[in-house]
Amino acid sequence: MSDVQASRSRRLRLGGASLHKMSAVATLVLLIVAFSFTSPAFFSLNNGLTVLLQTAVIGLLAIGMTMVIITGGIDLSVGSVLALSGVVTGLAIKAGMPVIPAMGLGIVTGAACGAINGLIITKMRITPFVATLGMMMIARGLALQLTGAAPISRLGDSFGQLGNGSFFRVVEMQANGFPKVIFPGIPYPAVLLLVVALLGAYILSRRQIGRHILSVGSHEEAARLSGVNVTRTKVWAYTASGALAGLAGMVLMSRLVTVQPNEGVMYELDAIAAAVIGGASLMGGVGSISGSMIGAFIIGVLRNGLNMAGTSAFIQQIIIGIVVIGAVYIDQIRNRN
Repeated sequence: MSDVQASRSRRLRLGGASLHKMSAVATLVLLIVAFSFTSPAFFSLNNGLTVLLQTAVIGLLAIGMTMVIITGGIDLSVGSVLALSGVVTGLAIKAGMPVIPAMGLGIVTGAACGAINGLIITKMRITPFVATLGMMMIARGLALQLTGAAPISRLGDSFGQLGNGSFFRVVEMQANGFPKVIFPGIPYPAVLLLVVALLGAYILSRRQIGRHILSVGSHEEAARLSGVNVTRTKVWAYTASGALAGLAGMVLMSRLVTVQPNEGVMYELDAIAAAVIGGASLMGGVGSISGSMIGAFIIGVLRNGLNMAGTSAFIQQIIIGIVVIGAVYIDQIRNRN
């Protein structure tokens, strides 16, 4: 394929992705309206904040996954890396390290796992599926080995601030001496997700590394001939995915105020689903952070609405699986067209 043909193909796929994103927005609105009728409490302020909290972890994972998918790769290790990062943080706190540096160490651990993924894929020429599948097993095994498969608790109130704190919380003391929550506040994880999403969108659309990620996914050989360092670009994308998995681990473990080495199982599928539902192409070269955020909220709203409707967890897995298959099928049709 010539450079001109590759450019034309990418423009057509971007147009298809825009239509896909619009349909995802329409789907999200329809889900909100439908669940509002099935449960009066769904459209309440408290439930909206709950959806934000539930979506924050998926959204953080989806941002990194989007960058990897755009390069034409996949990262199956993010759920296990999330758990390993949390374990490293928990052990560091138990060893006497302050909470913030310990969380930083957890994020660095995630970034290191992502960098190793990138190096294995680029230097050893192993397909992303196999490389990240191996890392998924290694990271989970390390998390379980380091903890003896037991949770790490009693990490202090400050450890729970990131996952359970909020901005603008308003509490009023009543005459009986008990506090009454007037406004629960905007959760820290929701604000963190917004900041990271804006930063990710800026990098992808305005910075050189973002343009390189798009060009590598669109046509790797053409990008290499144009002077793009393909190896560095891919390693950067996988490192970012690992770091965001580490950050997601901090949010999730902080919400629980306990480090669970078994957390994050199947989270990689939610992240992939969010990216694909939002318009990212598994063929590479097409995707956006905004689309992935829409996809993450579709999954978050779907899970929350089904929970409130009393749907069993097993049926929820079936429904999410059908949604993923449908999104991938639409992506294939879009690529063929």
